[in-house]
Amino acid sequence: MKIELVKDTKCDVSVSFITKDEIAKHPYKKTLKKAAFEAAQDTTCFLYGKDLLTVGIEDNSNDNIRTAAASAIKALKASNAKSASFDVNKETIKAVIEGLILGGYEFNRYKSEQKKSTLKRIDLKCDDIKALMKDFEEAVIVAEATCFTRDIVNTIPEDIHPETLAKLARNLAKENELECNILGEKGLKKEKCGAMLAVGRASRHESQLIHLAYKPKKKPKKVVTLVGKGLTYDSGGLSLKPGTSMVTMKMDKAGACAVLGIIKAISELKLDVEVHAFVGAVENMIGGDAYKPDDVLVSRSGKTIEVRNTDAEGRLVLVDVLDYAQEKVKADYIFDFATLTGACMVALGQYTTGVMGNSHALKHAFYDAANNSGELIGSLPFNKHLKKQLKSEIADICNISNKPYGGAITAGLFLDNFIKEENKDKWLHFDIAGSAYTESPWDVNTYGGTGAGVRMMSEFIKSLS
Repeated sequence: MKIELVKDTKCDVSVSFITKDEIAKHPYKKTLKKAAFEAAQDTTCFLYGKDLLTVGIEDNSNDNIRTAAASAIKALKASNAKSASFDVNKETIKAVIEGLILGGYEFNRYKSEQKKSTLKRIDLKCDDIKALMKDFEEAVIVAEATCFTRDIVNTIPEDIHPETLAKLARNLAKENELECNILGEKGLKKEKCGAMLAVGRASRHESQLIHLAYKPKKKPKKVVTLVGKGLTYDSGGLSLKPGTSMVTMKMDKAGACAVLGIIKAISELKLDVEVHAFVGAVENMIGGDAYKPDDVLVSRSGKTIEVRNTDAEGRLVLVDVLDYAQEKVKADYIFDFATLTGACMVALGQYTTGVMGNSHALKHAFYDAANNSGELIGSLPFNKHLKKQLKSEIADICNISNKPYGGAITAGLFLDNFIKEENKDKWLHFDIAGSAYTESPWDVNTYGGTGAGVRMMSEFIKSLS
C-alpha cells in the first residue's frame, strides 16, 4: 500500500473524521441518521453512494485521531476500494500515518493462502506539501520501524533463534550503514559472561551478543545505549513453564526486537545522536546440560548469583550484557527493554510499560515522550525493603525475591545491582512484558507483537537531537 502526500486527488473513497456534535451539520446527516451512526469513537459508517467513509471521534486529540485512522484502514481493507484519501494538517498528520500503518499491519507469513486487499493507494490531502513533508517522512520511518519490530517478534522460534537473529542484525547493519560486532559463545567465554552462557547452555543454538552502532556524521549531541533481552524462546528451563504459558514465548525476544527497531528508526531519521544497541540473544531450553536451581553463576561483573528459579532467566542475560555495554560505551543514557515479569502486568495491566530507575527526572522526561508517541508507561518505585528480598545466603545475590510480592520491582532492583555507580542516574529499565504482545487487538495494535518501545524511544531520542 502506497501512502503519498498530495494537494489534490481523486480516489474511490474519501475518509472523514467527525464528532457527535458535527453530525447535525453534516451534508449527509439524514443518511447517517438512517444508518444509526452516532460518531462514537472508532465507529465507522460507509456511505457507498457518496464514496464516503465516516469515522467517529470523541475529539481531535492525537490519540483519538490515531485509533480512528486504524479503524478506517481496517474498514477500507475489508472493502473493494482501490484508493482512499484523508485530509491532514500539521496537527494530525503523524497520528493519521501511525493509525494507517500500524492499524493496517498484518502478519500472515505462515498462512498457505493469503487474502489480498484491493486497497493500493492512500492519498493524504493537504494545503502545503513542503510544510508537512518532514513530519510525513518521520512518521513513516517510525511506523515502519515499529512494524519491522513486530515482524521479528511474530516470527516463530524455529526461524528466529540466536544465530538467525544475529544474521538479521548483520543485514540491518549493512542496509542502514551501522557498525556491527557479534560475539558467539567463544567470544562470550572470553568476556566471562557466565550468567548469559548458563541460560543458553541446553540449547542447540549458540548464544549471541549483538552490538550495533549508529554514529552520525556530525559530532553527536548525546550518546545513548540500548540493551534488549533477546530470549528467542523461553521454556522456563528446568523450572518448566506450564504448557499454556509457553504458547506465546516467541515474544520473549521483544526487548531485543525493540532496540533493533529503534536503531533502525534513528539511523533513518539521521539524528545527531549516537546510538548503540546491545542484544543478548539466547534460547532457554531443557536438557542434560541445562543450568539448575541451586547453581551459583559468576556474572561478567564478578558478582555471584544464586539461581532459585531458571525461569527468571532474562535478568541473568541482561546483567552480563549491561556490564559489557557499560564497559564498551561511555553513554549519557542507558536504557534496557525486556519482557521481564508477569508481575508488571499484574501491577499495571497489559497495555502499560513499567519504567524503573533511580532518577525521577529521567523517568519524568519519558512521560512526555510516551504521551507524544501514543505509548503508555507507569512508574514502579524502588525501595530498600524490597531490595533486601534478593539477599542470598550463599552468593552475592539471588535471582528471585524470597517473597511473592513486588516481582517487577525486585527484578528491576536485581538489574540495578549491576549498574555501575557512575551510571545509576543515567539508566532506566523498561518492563514491556504486558505491552509488547497482544492476542486481543487494541488501540493501533493488531494480533501479535506491538513494537512497544520503538515510538516512545524514537520520540525521546529525537528530543535530544
